Amino acid sequence: MNVEQARFNMIEQQIRPWDVLDAHVLDLLAVVRREDFVPAAHRALAFADLEIPLKDSDAAVAAGQVMLAPRVEARMLQDLQVAKHEKVLEIGTGSGFMAALLGHRAQRVLTLEIDNDLAQTAHANLQRAGVLNVEVRVADGASTDLSADGPFDVIVLSGSVAQLPDALLGLLKAGGRLMGIVGDEPVMRATLVQQSGSGLVSTQPWDCNVPRLLNFPEPSRFHF
Repeated sequence: MNVEQARFNMIEQQIRPWDVLDAHVLDLLAVVRREDFVPAAHRALAFADLEIPLKDSDAAVAAGQVMLAPRVEARMLQDLQVAKHEKVLEIGTGSGFMAALLGHRAQRVLTLEIDNDLAQTAHANLQRAGVLNVEVRVADGASTDLSADGPFDVIVLSGSVAQLPDALLGLLKAGGRLMGIVGDEPVMRATLVQQSGSGLVSTQPWDCNVPRLLNFPEPSRFHF
């Protein structure tokens, strides 16, 4: 595989056509080596338009332990408009690739990963990539009290939830943004919430189905 050609094709054929036109985001995707964050067994798929399993077991894939498709990560990064002075929280570290992208844009990133093995791998990946302003913490993003770490300028949910958690929305600074994929299959919507002077303002700029983050509440379902 010609890696640089594959990277170029990913940007030009997958990401740019998905309305990711921010030159800073596109330039970042050209220099952060996505292939270094992909498990060795799946490295040939590093630039493919799909979710990549981060563990070999079916149970891990069923638990949503995947690397999101490049166009999804790129669009989230573009929509959040992270700035160099900002503090970021990510829920769902995975392999650390999204955290690496965020680290290049932000002042500091705290990323939570519920799986200890994935957290260790992500930390090693980030160290090798020279991304030193990201802290990987083993924690359950659905239940961990982060009040001592917040508030945050940006919060990213790297997976889907049934609804955005009030506890995380409460960690936003004035002007802060939170993005997550919200809803149930077959229709989930990227939801961007901004903390404005008059309260929370929400938009849903695009649709995308991605695996669930673990342990976040699911709505009650009635069976007849």
